[in-house]
Amino acid sequence: MMLTHPKKLTLSFEQALKRLENVIACLEKSDCPLEEALALYQEGMTLLVYCRDKLDDAEKKVTMFSKETGKFERIGDGDQA
Repeated sequence: MMLTHPKKLTLSFEQALKRLENVIACLEKSDCPLEEALALYQEGMTLLVYCRDKLDDAEKKVTMFSKETGKFERIGDGDQA
């Protein structure tokens, strides 16, 4: 993957997260050549920013919806069986 601005990626959040996991796994191998490691690091940072932006956008949508409905409930605070 070429170095791209995070906003220009067309991956879904799930695709980007999976690729980020693959990049991390490659970097954790000790036999990764330096040039490849640098390229993977750059790709990983781009994917990380992209995923964070997607999560921030989702959080903003949930917050806006909560304000519109007048209900402020924390996700995951429901009754647990």
